[in-house]
Amino acid sequence: MTPWILHIDMDAFFASVEQLDNPDLRGKPVAVGGTSDRSVVSAASYEVRKYGVRSAMSVVKARKLCPEIILVPGRMYRYKELSQKVMAVLHEFSPLVEQASVDEAYLDGTGLERLFGPIDEIGRRIKARVKEATGLTCSVGAAPVRFLAKIASDMDKPDGLFIIRHDEVHAFLRTLPVGKIPGVGAKLLDVLKKLGVRTCGDILQKDADWWEARLGKYGSALFDRARGIDPTPVKTTEPAKSCSAENTFGEDTSDRDLLRKWLLAQSERVGEDLRRHGYKGRTVTLKIKWSDFTQITRSKSLPARTDNTDVIFSTAVELLDQVRLHRTVRLIGVGVSNFEPRSRQVGLFEEEPRGVEATSELDKAVDAVRRKFGGKAVTRVELMEFRKKPINSEE
Repeated sequence: MTPWILHIDMDAFFASVEQLDNPDLRGKPVAVGGTSDRSVVSAASYEVRKYGVRSAMSVVKARKLCPEIILVPGRMYRYKELSQKVMAVLHEFSPLVEQASVDEAYLDGTGLERLFGPIDEIGRRIKARVKEATGLTCSVGAAPVRFLAKIASDMDKPDGLFIIRHDEVHAFLRTLPVGKIPGVGAKLLDVLKKLGVRTCGDILQKDADWWEARLGKYGSALFDRARGIDPTPVKTTEPAKSCSAENTFGEDTSDRDLLRKWLLAQSERVGEDLRRHGYKGRTVTLKIKWSDFTQITRSKSLPARTDNTDVIFSTAVELLDQVRLHRTVRLIGVGVSNFEPRSRQVGLFEEEPRGVEATSELDKAVDAVRRKFGGKAVTRVELMEFRKKPINSEE
């Protein structure tokens, strides 16, 4: 049976979602990010990339490169909605799907040719279904091994399909720049350049022992990659050990009311994630990063595991009230950990506090509405005006 791994990578995902939802942004230089000088670009549309703007670039530099840039605040809830649709599409083709990030995944395509036809047809079908389900384009790479599939998905962006067939691997790698190999960062690339290495073909001028003597285990792995060897399988996503949400402010703050509102919004996201994945957690953790980049965490263990938004929020506020705001806050976040599947039998002494059951049913109803009509279909009154404010978000 011919082994195949596919890498599916959404095209300029965050920026493309904003252009999808707002037709006025289509064809324009759009970037997702904050508007303050200390903000960074989270995602750049292909239109703004023509000016040299890239993800992780400071907004100040992005504006210098492209004065016409349109900065749009991120909407993580929306990106997650569409990401879930993409993953659902991939599971239509194979149960062996590994989500690598919100906008990319690996799929084990071994044996799928019997069901869907040749590998190029499988790639086209995946692209068509993703477009049908989300309105967005993706690029697909297919190869016999994992790292080559990832390289392939970047060869024909956007909206591309690139296949490296088994008998093409060595010819493809011979002239491939070593910087294209996933995991070869700037420092290693600098070392390789000093050794006179520019391509994978250059790596094969020496044997495995030579590389291991100079780079240790990285040398052995590099030599294997240059020969097209990668034993890493597609791993179905393991259950998370914790769930969290955090936000970096455009301007540092010590406003407790503002911090509480962010904790409420974050508690909603964390609670929804827990319920979606079927988990309840016992430990709630508050994270604060000060204006000088130092940070603290405070945690509390609950008498019973929970996925209830109000319980998570009230615990986070209790922890916040114990913190003296002697400096301004740059980042705040809340997380839940120490959790187990909801299906596990509740312990004899793990009874939810009175009143929680009713709000848990409300949580489930809100989740259902948001899944059907979008993340903003239902909003708490105290967050309605608040959610209109742009902010840098990390989850």
